[in-house]
Amino acid sequence: MINVPDTHRDLLNADVGILATTGKDGYPQVTALWFLFDEDGMVKLYLNTTRQKLKNLRNYQECTFFIIDLANPLRTIEIRARAELKPDPDYTFVSKIDKKYGSDIRKMDPPGQSRVVVTLVPVRVNAIDMSKG
Repeated sequence: MINVPDTHRDLLNADVGILATTGKDGYPQVTALWFLFDEDGMVKLYLNTTRQKLKNLRNYQECTFFIIDLANPLRTIEIRARAELKPDPDYTFVSKIDKKYGSDIRKMDPPGQSRVVVTLVPVRVNAIDMSKG
């Protein structure tokens, strides 16, 4: 379960977070994407198997997930984590993401593609509010 101070817990319900992964060349790749703070207290992502960020996570499980308060950009959460990858070829996790975003992810993926649930197992959480001095 992720340990986030009450002052920043609302950010776990934001619409978009930013995932930083490391590519084979050692350079970071940064992507904004949808996420879910699941009922088990973990941040989860739902990635198409063809995406570069998933390829990066298969090679280097260490990543950072960053959420910014759009109303107060000086308030952020940084979650340094190890990614646990679980194939989801039957799209069993999709209803949770679809409910949050009003989407239909099954229609977004071309035939023959599938998804992976990425659980971010936190190593360190940094909750920052620079607007408070």
